[in-house]
Amino acid sequence: MNKDQVAGTAKEIGGKLQEEVGKLVGSKEQQAKGLNHQAEGKTQHELGNAKEVIKDAVDAVKSV
Repeated sequence: MNKDQVAGTAKEIGGKLQEEVGKLVGSKEQQAKGLNHQAEGKTQHELGNAKEVIKDAVDAVKSV
């Protein structure tokens, strides 16, 4: 697991919380911001996944 995977997951969780708080207080703006943070987090997490795949492939080539 790399820093992008961790940070992305944290951002997704934070965004979900922000969205839920927005729902509780009736703020469409907070809900939208929360959804945006979730999307950013998912993208960052997927970037981290891609980095891991590349790292694993490079390591496999080096070991040959």
